[in-house]
Amino acid sequence: MNLGQGPPSDRLLYDNLFRQICEADTLGFDTAWIGEAHFSIKTEQVKPEPLLPHFNGELCINTDILQIAAKAIYQTKRIGIGSAIRNILVNGGPVAHAEAIRTFLTIHGTELENSHRKLHIGFGIGRFAYANEVYGIKARNELERLLWPQVRNCILLEASTLFLRLLKGETLGSTDISPAVLFKSEAPAETWQKALEVAGLPDKTESITIPPRWPFDRIKLLPEDIGLNNLELVLGSHDPKLQHHVNTIHPVKVFNLSVTPAATIDATHERMTTAFHAAGGPWQRSYIPRTVMIFTCADAHLSEAEQNEKASIEAREAMEAYWRAMEGTVDQKKVEEGMENAVYGCPSKVFRDLKERFHSEDRLMTWFDFNTNDAEVVIHRMRAFVDNVIPLFRS
Repeated sequence: MNLGQGPPSDRLLYDNLFRQICEADTLGFDTAWIGEAHFSIKTEQVKPEPLLPHFNGELCINTDILQIAAKAIYQTKRIGIGSAIRNILVNGGPVAHAEAIRTFLTIHGTELENSHRKLHIGFGIGRFAYANEVYGIKARNELERLLWPQVRNCILLEASTLFLRLLKGETLGSTDISPAVLFKSEAPAETWQKALEVAGLPDKTESITIPPRWPFDRIKLLPEDIGLNNLELVLGSHDPKLQHHVNTIHPVKVFNLSVTPAATIDATHERMTTAFHAAGGPWQRSYIPRTVMIFTCADAHLSEAEQNEKASIEAREAMEAYWRAMEGTVDQKKVEEGMENAVYGCPSKVFRDLKERFHSEDRLMTWFDFNTNDAEVVIHRMRAFVDNVIPLFRS
């Protein structure tokens, strides 16, 4: 971000986004994954307890991946468009999201099919509570307040069930799905006991049923005459219970963050080899896109050592700016941890680091726009990677 000139306009950000998608298509990238956010964070900055008091600008301008995809697929030839992630609790909830996606596939499915690509919907729950609260996703009583992290998981399970089953074209009402149940083992003992007292339940109660968020009579979505062949679904959660549950309904892959521990990723792969829905075929490592921030320096006038130094500085400055924006101070420990989630250096170093860090069958979600709104910088980073690093994998 060029702080000297201030943040770019929303119109320019969208123009830059489509420029980057078109360039990624030309360079041969498989999917353009686009983050989502809702409502201006500037309003949150001036509240008594500001969310990100030192952050300059907006977190993201994508409020509707379907509108972005509807434009992008006609400007490109082969690249898929993906949401990372789509919050299915807001903007009408899971029913509205299922309906919108079926409509998109009806209108644009032929274009997707003719170009042999897919719409990738990563879905889950929003990162920030304030956006969800606008749509009533908050504790309805004292019991839910006490057990909110666990209740929140129940809400996502309910939403995912409604979303997937209606998306598939089922005739469905809220009473056709099992109610969400919280178990004693899922909450701290002290908190569980307080919740039982508030609810007037016996001390030995082992589970609590959570009333539905979306009660409605049986419905069937329109449009009806559409399949899901041009759609890929990816769950934005590392909750094992939820991963297993959604795959009893439909094949659903799994997202990971760059900070997800390797042990969690390995455990997910092991679990999904048996949990993945049979209609999706055998589970593959590529079904968990692995995020990685990449800073490649291929300046021909510099030696490899100088390229490594320049890329290291760029990566470190990005990490420092990120943590300064997130918390107002530069925590060197967090900067170092962030550096561990980035790959930086000359092309041969980036190649070696990627080979060492990832399995040969992993699918990488490469992140080039980290800490910048400058389209030229993003495009330069993409080209440097494709022109100088990708060939090393083929040699």
